[in-house]
Amino acid sequence: MPAKINIHDFRVREGSRVHLDKLPTRVKDLYDSKKDAELVLARQIARMGAEQSKLYAHDRYSLLLIFQAMDAAGKDGAIKHVMSGVNPQGCQVYSFKHPSAEDLDHDFLWRTTRCLPERGRIGIFNRSYYEEVLIVRVHKEILRGQSLPPESFADKHIWKHRYQSIRDLETHLHRNGTRILKFFLHISKEEQRKRFLARVDDPEKNWKFSRADLEERKYWDDYMRAYEACIENTSTDRAPWFVIPADDKENARLILSEAILETLKSLQTEYPKADGARKRELAEIRGLLEKKRS
Repeated sequence: MPAKINIHDFRVREGSRVHLDKLPTRVKDLYDSKKDAELVLARQIARMGAEQSKLYAHDRYSLLLIFQAMDAAGKDGAIKHVMSGVNPQGCQVYSFKHPSAEDLDHDFLWRTTRCLPERGRIGIFNRSYYEEVLIVRVHKEILRGQSLPPESFADKHIWKHRYQSIRDLETHLHRNGTRILKFFLHISKEEQRKRFLARVDDPEKNWKFSRADLEERKYWDDYMRAYEACIENTSTDRAPWFVIPADDKENARLILSEAILETLKSLQTEYPKADGARKRELAEIRGLLEKKRS
């Protein structure tokens, strides 16, 4: 039998310190075999699909899933596998690359805010506004290209202020019905090396790898510090971060599916119930349809 997943084991409590070198990138298998993992995930996906249908019909809440990770941690695969049972009509996926000139002429939250999910839908951000306190913090020269006013560029507390802007946004979204789950797929440096080698050796995966990925690996420690500060400052009770051990993809996908399913179920959504007037209308429609048959 698969192990029971306690999602709170991976949730970062508001106000707690984060030391990624002390958090696991691999946990004891949550499944008995690869086939078992596939079956368990399939059941989870089916349950998520049922809950997503009610979310769509209920039309009062939305769910925003944010995925952040180092290269090769498995974000794309996790999104593909975990969300495979969700009706595409009720799900929106956005992958944020380098900002455009138009993006840079707005505040750092603008381009992602435009892509927030509507009520009744699930939005997935593959990378997000958190890049602005991660890669931009590691490569501070990026700030010079962001058209910031002089006082902002000279702000000694710019990261603190950006964390505050993010918390304010996420609090606002929660008040208006958007539930937010943020996942950091925690991969070890050695596992990343193995996956990079696999991309080099497999012709079908060559396109996934570039020398730039290798260059970014040199900043590993800087990224870990940036992630620690980011997660510490922005994991809240309303919009929590989950640090997901990602060296084993099957485990990671099972944990992700459990976190998403648990949140969907907590909303207690339901299909709209027909009142008396609606029932009479439906009875009338049935009568008309029955006459058409004769």
